[in-house]
Amino acid sequence: QVQLVESGGGLVQAGGSLRLSCAVSGGTFSRYTMGWFRQAPGKEREIVAAIPWSGGGTYYADSVKGRFTISRDNAKNTVYVQMNSLKPEDTAVYYCAADRDLLIARTMSHYDYWGQGTQVTVSS
Repeated sequence: QVQLVESGGGLVQAGGSLRLSCAVSGGTFSRYTMGWFRQAPGKEREIVAAIPWSGGGTYYADSVKGRFTISRDNAKNTVYVQMNSLKPEDTAVYYCAADRDLLIARTMSHYDYWGQGTQVTVSS
């Protein structure tokens, strides 16, 4: 059984930084495309960033481009997202997800496994 566990969320002031981690167990992490999604209250879940198994050819949503960086460590079965210059509108529950497909997908339906989420709150 594949399990994803996020960590690193918290409360931060606008302009601050956080790094989220997602540890994956029970599967072949190195073969998964990994994504970070977020869901704000009253809004649909949206993709933030994604990274293929090779680590190259990453994808970012326009709203986070230049501020967030996704990376992965296949030796540690972990994917990260470094979030800098945080804004109040970044406040959401952040989820990591794993896709068994080799190509990056931007929609939730493509992802096979999900974590429980970690709360990120950015105060103004």
